[in-house]
Amino acid sequence: MLNIISPFSTTGIGSTPHVNPVEACRLVEAAFDIPFWPQLPKYSFRESMVPQFSEGMPFLCVQAEHEKIFVQRDESDQLERFYESQTGDTRIAISEDYAAGLHAFLKSIKHRKFKLLKGHITGPLTFTLGLKDSNGMSLYFDEELREIGSMLLQAKVRWQVDMLKQFADNVIIFIDEPIFSAIGGSAYLGVTEAEILRMLSDTVSAIEGAGAISGIHCCGKADWRMVIQSGVRILNFDAFEYFETFALYAEELKGFLEKGGHIAWGIVPTSEVIKTVTDSEISAIFKDRLSRLHNLTGSDRIYSQALITPSCGAGSRSVEEATKIFQLTLRTKEAMVS
Repeated sequence: MLNIISPFSTTGIGSTPHVNPVEACRLVEAAFDIPFWPQLPKYSFRESMVPQFSEGMPFLCVQAEHEKIFVQRDESDQLERFYESQTGDTRIAISEDYAAGLHAFLKSIKHRKFKLLKGHITGPLTFTLGLKDSNGMSLYFDEELREIGSMLLQAKVRWQVDMLKQFADNVIIFIDEPIFSAIGGSAYLGVTEAEILRMLSDTVSAIEGAGAISGIHCCGKADWRMVIQSGVRILNFDAFEYFETFALYAEELKGFLEKGGHIAWGIVPTSEVIKTVTDSEISAIFKDRLSRLHNLTGSDRIYSQALITPSCGAGSRSVEEATKIFQLTLRTKEAMVS
């Protein structure tokens, strides 16, 4: 991967605050080395993290007027039809109703060719814990529905990679797993490390099997040792708020880098801090933390295998703030390569 991703290349996490898909795409394409299709949660509730990839889930109920989705089993043959449709490389499309940003992006780039494009998929853990049945129980705790949810995501990954590869030499897919930071709490008793790793590894395999580069985005604390074991090739973390907990895994990170893995530093904050922080402050923090992790790992690959991103999606900010976040990401790169 060393020849594919240039040091300190920039990309984004996923969501933007736009309600106009074309404007969102225009900003993304102008702002990043590696453009990504924008998720638009303010445009439609279907573009929020869990609903966006729920289309095609057996027994799915959508209450648009209440902006609510859930799964309610019935006596229909939906399960049988889902299983019959699945093969080792099944593709399931993501429609414009659930991803207006994706379809606007594909239209916008249709006459262009990129070295790299980025897509994303909600992680299987976040998806199956976030999507609930009619009694309010997470799908994760129903073994059959948990597996179907994972299979659905894998099929959508393959379709997404097919779409993006039409316009790029290489495609990166980030697995978005924000719920990792909450694992171990009382709400998630019964969620085992072995099952987390299995589901995550299955998603990584689907991405790599479709010919793309797998990455993962965790914007809080995470067991990075376990994440690395999944075979994922890019680690994206909140380097502004959670550097100290990430650095605890220096030995594992050294091995990860030596095998060609990349670290995507989410150094530009997407919290309230963005209102006051300056580009010089971010650059100084970034340089200090790069140096500290370099000392801890003893690996020069900390620099040569680094990407720069915002710390999380910008969907909860204003358009003006999102624009600032993206501009600061670019300026941080300029500070590193100048």
